[in-house]
Amino acid sequence: MTTLRQHLMIGLTVCSLGVASFATHAQEAPAGAAPGHARFAERLATHQAKLHDKLKLTAEQEPAWNTYVAAIAPPAGAAPIDRAAFAQLSAPEKMEKWLTLSKEHIVLQENHLAALKTFYAVLTPEQKSVFDHHASAGWHGMRGREHGPAMH
Repeated sequence: MTTLRQHLMIGLTVCSLGVASFATHAQEAPAGAAPGHARFAERLATHQAKLHDKLKLTAEQEPAWNTYVAAIAPPAGAAPIDRAAFAQLSAPEKMEKWLTLSKEHIVLQENHLAALKTFYAVLTPEQKSVFDHHASAGWHGMRGREHGPAMH
């Protein structure tokens, strides 16, 4: 029974840290935001600028790029999770909160995928190769956690 209890506690801890991490990194830095938000927004802008330059987009492709970048922009105005309030929730309430945030995240991912497919369709085979390489280099790396090869 102790092992089950330990696993539950570890799971809840991971969930609570995940919620806090998701909230910290899932939105654009609003005015007066914490430094972590500003760093994420800066890394995202740098990543997009590098990708834009590497793609060598034509004038005809620029509107598609602008639409894509706007569609994948982190939601503005979303407040980070109040860690103190979250800590006061019961285990079921924490899990419900985590599930709600996960569902919201899936909707964002679905919207991002639709925007990506639309933009990707206007790229040449060479540009698709560049885009694929950039994507495989790790969008996770923008969060400061290099999981794949370093972004160029």
